[in-house]
Amino acid sequence: MIILLNKPFDVLCQFTDEKGRATLADFVKQKNVYAAGRLDRDSEGLVVLTDDGKLQNKITDPKNKMTKTYWAQIEGVITKDAITQLQKGVKLKDGLTRPAKARLIPEPKNLWSRKPPIRERKNIPTSWIELSISEGRNRQVRRMTAATGFPTLRLIRYSVGEWTIDNIDNGKHLKITKE
Repeated sequence: MIILLNKPFDVLCQFTDEKGRATLADFVKQKNVYAAGRLDRDSEGLVVLTDDGKLQNKITDPKNKMTKTYWAQIEGVITKDAITQLQKGVKLKDGLTRPAKARLIPEPKNLWSRKPPIRERKNIPTSWIELSISEGRNRQVRRMTAATGFPTLRLIRYSVGEWTIDNIDNGKHLKITKE
């Protein structure tokens, strides 16, 4: 079984929490499924859940290089140099990232409002980029954009492999059959 969840902001990517915070269990009632990869509490978008251990490993093991695409709203108007740097790989404290596909995009259509909204500054514009990576270091996209001088304000995972959040409202999920 595969479940595609469009995870809201401020939801933990686990099924239980001793502190009473929102978890996947608040959105998915199906038993015996597990998240194939994590999405930080302050990130939104696609989480793939499955009861298939082999599929879970295929999605999460960096050796498989499954592409994950993110939409990032960043502080400032990103430069061509920063996009090029993302495309070539960014030096982080834990080493150089693999090259990413990166491009400036307009604000995604049909985007839900985030609660709470991001902090915006009157004198500093924001821009959106689409970033596709094939590794999954901790907070990697946020660290990559910050390293290029453009901190991430809002991060949405749009896709994992061929699966996307298209037609899945925020906080909702879709059950699909394995192919």
